Amino acid sequence: MSKQDADKPQVKPFKGPAGGWGSVRSLAEILPREKVGAEALRELARQNKPDGFACVSCAWPKPADHHPAEFCEEGAKATAWELTSLRTTPDFFAQHTLTELRTWRDYNLEQHGRLTHPLRYDPATDKYVAVSWAEAFADIGAALKLLDPKAAVFYASGRASLETSYMYSLMARMYGSQNLPDSSNMCHESTSVGLKAAIGVPVGTTRLQDFEACDAIFFFGQNVGSNAPRMLHDLRAARKRGVKIVTFNPLKERGLERFTDPQNPIEMATLRETGISTQYHQVKASGDIAAMMGIMKFLVEWDDAATGRGEMPVLDHAFIAAHTQGVDDLLAAIRKVDWDAIEAECGLPRHDLKQAASVYARSKAVMAIYGMGLTQHVKGVENVRMVVNLLLLRGNVGKPGAGPTPVRGHSNVQGQRTVGITEKPELAPLDKLAAQYGFSPPREKGLDTVASCRGIINGTVKAFVALGGNFLRAVPETIAMEAAWTNLDLSVQIATKLNRNHLFAAKMTYLLPCLGRIERDLQATGPQAVSVEDSTSCIHGSVGKAKPASPHLLSEPAIVAGIAKAILPANPKVDWDAWVGDYSLIRDAIEETYPEVFKDFNARMFTPGGFWKGNKASDRVWLTPSGKAEFLTPSGLSATGFAGAEGRFRLMTLRSNDQFNTTIYGYHDRFRGVKGTRDVLFMHADDIAAHGLAEGQIVALESDADDGQHRRREGLIVTPYSIPRGCLGAYYPECNMLISVEHHAQESHVPAAKSVPVRLVATKR
Repeated sequence: MSKQDADKPQVKPFKGPAGGWGSVRSLAEILPREKVGAEALRELARQNKPDGFACVSCAWPKPADHHPAEFCEEGAKATAWELTSLRTTPDFFAQHTLTELRTWRDYNLEQHGRLTHPLRYDPATDKYVAVSWAEAFADIGAALKLLDPKAAVFYASGRASLETSYMYSLMARMYGSQNLPDSSNMCHESTSVGLKAAIGVPVGTTRLQDFEACDAIFFFGQNVGSNAPRMLHDLRAARKRGVKIVTFNPLKERGLERFTDPQNPIEMATLRETGISTQYHQVKASGDIAAMMGIMKFLVEWDDAATGRGEMPVLDHAFIAAHTQGVDDLLAAIRKVDWDAIEAECGLPRHDLKQAASVYARSKAVMAIYGMGLTQHVKGVENVRMVVNLLLLRGNVGKPGAGPTPVRGHSNVQGQRTVGITEKPELAPLDKLAAQYGFSPPREKGLDTVASCRGIINGTVKAFVALGGNFLRAVPETIAMEAAWTNLDLSVQIATKLNRNHLFAAKMTYLLPCLGRIERDLQATGPQAVSVEDSTSCIHGSVGKAKPASPHLLSEPAIVAGIAKAILPANPKVDWDAWVGDYSLIRDAIEETYPEVFKDFNARMFTPGGFWKGNKASDRVWLTPSGKAEFLTPSGLSATGFAGAEGRFRLMTLRSNDQFNTTIYGYHDRFRGVKGTRDVLFMHADDIAAHGLAEGQIVALESDADDGQHRRREGLIVTPYSIPRGCLGAYYPECNMLISVEHHAQESHVPAAKSVPVRLVATKR
């Protein structure tokens, strides 16, 4: 997109479906913009195929029975973004200081192209300069050796392979650091904490085949059209066979309304659409606990009445008695809660909740799909536990077509946790690692994302090594974090493209460019493959075949090994060079550490559809302290964590369908009708009128966190939208500056970006 396009904002309703010709046009636009050639088209044909590469975008599964084109609009953008022919070379940095580059838009930074050489920041010129890999590793090693390992953070975005992630976590622990936060801390840690406490496993229990066995799907806080579009094929198939889909989401999102399959010639030719949601309930932000309490209140009332009449009960009492604990307290709370309080908090009339409850009561197998609309709240863990409560009441865990289905974002964020990237010592096999590699791993809890931010701001964190990602842009408290970053002794960024985090230099800063997953990775023993884990706990092989963007790039395993050799003494039990030369040796090591999950890893990694790592809760084996699935009585009806106040709004940060996490592909949020800008504030028309505002007026938002800190976001365009009253929507990551680092989920520490307390400040018309 040109600068001219980005400076001419337009907002008008989009009338088309998700998918369809809009997706085709989007693909046709990005391929020439990235100046990709025939190689990109060949790679798209391999995307998400059993013998191809795993998409670098979301973590939706690679099916065994794949479509001819097994990629979505967002996945195609991610592939074009990585295979772009545009380059960001040392000559570029010779022409631009970091001070100047901080004035660029996020889109323009990444869209300039792939990084080609390892770089070191030169404070004398305020520029990056090219260095050799040997020099980079030596300097990084010398700097880390001077520090207390507990003052060094080893962050991982969710894209690195299982092989790289295993090496990275091993390196950090052998160095002496348990500070291993990852992007899960920002997104789905509420799932990991909530599901683990409720059913004994930290992940969902369903797989792709469950879409074929369910008769109802309940959707909570997940925008499938922008964040996991390939799931629309599964939802479409479910709707074709009569499955009811009941959606709870504050905004009307097109992917949850209707879909035209771009791979169906008849639908494309006739503009035919499939309706997705059979019920769509626009719950208030943080109102999901109240909505689920309302559904359960109907279920309990109906069950009480049926039991009294000697009829078949609504609840699955046999399952509850055999497999659960804590139901009596929950039932007492459900019977006691007031309907007026439920309606006020969720923003939905009782009749709507009755409709949803009726579908649930009639259904024999229910999947509950949810995303960050549940996890990113102060009571995010309770949100997840309430989903489990709802499922357990009718035995909808551990049978075909039923169970919790959290939708992960990054393509391997779940897998990274599986192979050891975690700040929590109880989640890593430390005794096994100690015996396997002959060292003493740190045993204390490390820093998660929130604690890392605190440490950077207060100066106790001295070094930050990032395996991918755009940490400074993704975290809350943007202004304070950017100011504090320059006080770090060391910043190491492993990346494929330039992003905003790279423009804030520590006392020593290195930018290390790596191969992308789609590119050919040629090592001592020949071409290498890697592996990832999808949202449904299936492991997939992935092999890149595209020509690397530069001959000066190293693979992620090679970069991790280079740093490891620079900071660790020689260890006869870890041959870093051999691992880099043959990734199958890394997989052998992973299998030795995790034999139950990764048995015959190398032999199974290219199994069509992936190989399942297993899930005890799916077999109704509950790995909880009680040995049973646990009901939770919620502490209240609101997930906000703050009280209502006159003039206080609940801000939800949103992603457009022209971005993936912090990567901005352009300025066209097609589904919401926004073009040429990201400075948009979505509001209910009645709230606009009540505050004396007008459509198109420019306003500011100020934090209302009651912590004495001034946070303000200027230049937002008032835009009427279908959104509950008292709620606002604006784009992530641009509005992260409004989120206090202490505004996070209580147990999981996930930033509560889906209910941020703010106030409106009118600036000009």
